Amino acid sequence: MNKHNHSIVSEFILLGLPIRLEEQGMYYALFLVLYLTTVLGNLLIILLIRLDSHLHTPMYFFLSHLALTDISFSSVTAPKMLMNMLTHSQSISYAACISQSYFFALFADIDNFLLTSMAYDRYVAICHPLHYTTIMSQRLCFLLVIISWVLSFANALLHTILLSSLSFARGNILHHYFCDLSVLLKVSSSDTTINQMVILMAGSVVITLPFICILVSYGHIGATILRASSFKGICKALSTCGSHLCVVSLYYGGIIGIYFLPSYSDTNDKDIIITVLYNVVTPMVNPFIYSLRNRDMKRALKNLLSRGISSA
Repeated sequence: MNKHNHSIVSEFILLGLPIRLEEQGMYYALFLVLYLTTVLGNLLIILLIRLDSHLHTPMYFFLSHLALTDISFSSVTAPKMLMNMLTHSQSISYAACISQSYFFALFADIDNFLLTSMAYDRYVAICHPLHYTTIMSQRLCFLLVIISWVLSFANALLHTILLSSLSFARGNILHHYFCDLSVLLKVSSSDTTINQMVILMAGSVVITLPFICILVSYGHIGATILRASSFKGICKALSTCGSHLCVVSLYYGGIIGIYFLPSYSDTNDKDIIITVLYNVVTPMVNPFIYSLRNRDMKRALKNLLSRGISSA
């Protein structure tokens, strides 16, 4: 028993959402609809951007990657949660649990960097419109996406390697609906000081720094908008940023709710509910935000529908 390795436990028990057993059928149907809407809605965004040449711009390039990441992010946890609710099973193997923690961190970080890239794109478009095509070149767009993947991969891998070295002899019951890193650290019987320090340091790189970059970008955008000579120019600038601001508010609102607002319950029901909003609801809402608030997306959707009707 003095060997600190993961072989002490072969599986974890996920207690799931804080709902009564008799309500699981209703919530299963609800989350199934939410998940299917997430997948189909984001696939539609990708399809529209792919098929409409007018949407082959840096902003929609980043949006297509964001849509793909949102599908992946939701798929890390939702299928397993739905399966457990359907079969009334609560177990997840050790390997699947560690993998789920890794991919959750990976896609959450990519979302973060993509939102930052989109904020920079809006900053260049509004503050330096004459140099937009020169600055936001195809090469830079690809480079920003590659950097997002590399940094996210490195951060998630670092946490996973440290997590896999911990012992869980003290217990294997997780008060959550998926293998959240913070919950796994709480039930570990090993010293998690290094893990906590790495989370703090890495968090400043993958969460705090990008958030500051977004705030700075919108600070410059706000100053430029206020200097606009016409009301029409102000409305146009706000319309190009409105969708992105809504998504950023939802994304970082969830992070602030989970990590910066203290929870006074041992079962962390508040954290679970906020995580559901952040992990399941937000990826579903994003396509609606971009399609309903964006004239280009509406036009592309109308063209696709008219093409489908005419071909039929």
